[in-house]
Amino acid sequence: MKLWGRLRRSIWKVLFGMAALAVVSAAAAWLLSREVRYLTRAGYEEARILLKRRSLESLRADSSVDPHRRHLFDLVLSARAFAADSLGLVAGDTYTTFTDVGRDTLLLVLSASPKTALEPYSWRYPIVGSVPYKGFFDPGAATGLAERLDEQGYDTYLRPAGAFSTLGWFNDPLLSTALYDDAVSLVATVIHEIAHNTIYVPSATHFNESFASFVGYRGAESFFRSRGDTINAQRAAAMWNDELELARFYEELASSLNKLYEQRLDETVVLGERRRIFGAARDSLAGSLGHRLETYSAAGLARRTLNNASVIAAQLYRTNLTSFDTVFHGLNGDLKQTVVSIATAVRENAGTDPFQLLAEFESW
Repeated sequence: MKLWGRLRRSIWKVLFGMAALAVVSAAAAWLLSREVRYLTRAGYEEARILLKRRSLESLRADSSVDPHRRHLFDLVLSARAFAADSLGLVAGDTYTTFTDVGRDTLLLVLSASPKTALEPYSWRYPIVGSVPYKGFFDPGAATGLAERLDEQGYDTYLRPAGAFSTLGWFNDPLLSTALYDDAVSLVATVIHEIAHNTIYVPSATHFNESFASFVGYRGAESFFRSRGDTINAQRAAAMWNDELELARFYEELASSLNKLYEQRLDETVVLGERRRIFGAARDSLAGSLGHRLETYSAAGLARRTLNNASVIAAQLYRTNLTSFDTVFHGLNGDLKQTVVSIATAVRENAGTDPFQLLAEFESW
């Protein structure tokens, strides 16, 4: 019995030592690794968001809630039902709840690129694959990384994001940062985020975001038309037309920059020439292009950051947008059939560039 007692105490000592070592190792990793701290903060914030969720059904029926906010909640629930029933999107329980995050900006998103090449700085994560941006719940960590990349010679672009999708892994709530007063923007955002539940191709961010933009704006137009709201339907159509215009603008800007960078000129010459290109682009945003757009302010566009990183970020949501419209018009303007057809083609041709599939639409 004495031998067994000594053995048991030895086993407990070993287990205690292993546990203590694990705790110390975890603490050291947290202190030494920015990535561990980043993932810890992201997990903490996601947990806070999920724990603070409240039912949208109960909120819109609560007479103590501001009437305008109740109207917005009703609009969100109607839009998500439309997304599922009339557009064929996988809504699940997304946007059936609401979380007030308690601040104006929840998330900052960072993009980066070398100054002499239009190439995204990418980050790789499980499931989603490689992505050309990084989202931060911690503003200090976001600005800190942006400053470090600036010091290494990169262009950087930091912007706020009001909404994000967990791709159906969690029942994403509507966030207070995405509760826009503008009805069209709100509905387009709801449908955009739900679209990510329906199609997500790992490491194909340009396709994923551009598809969601197409479905968001076209879906918002269809939603308001189904309600007999022609004013908001026309506004949604105008927003989509503006996105098509901006897609052409950024495509031409990227083409000019790529032609410059491909010449492999002296860096001083390249930097001087790209200042000229960005200056001309800014003049266009403030002038001819800006005044053609119906839903954007020319002055606001002219104030936006223009560098390689911001061009890459802008194109994430505006790549080959006309290819989605080609499928849409080819299917006689049936948005549900368009969504189903694109989703089917992507699933049945895994590994193929989804934009190539759109280009081959007539052979489907």
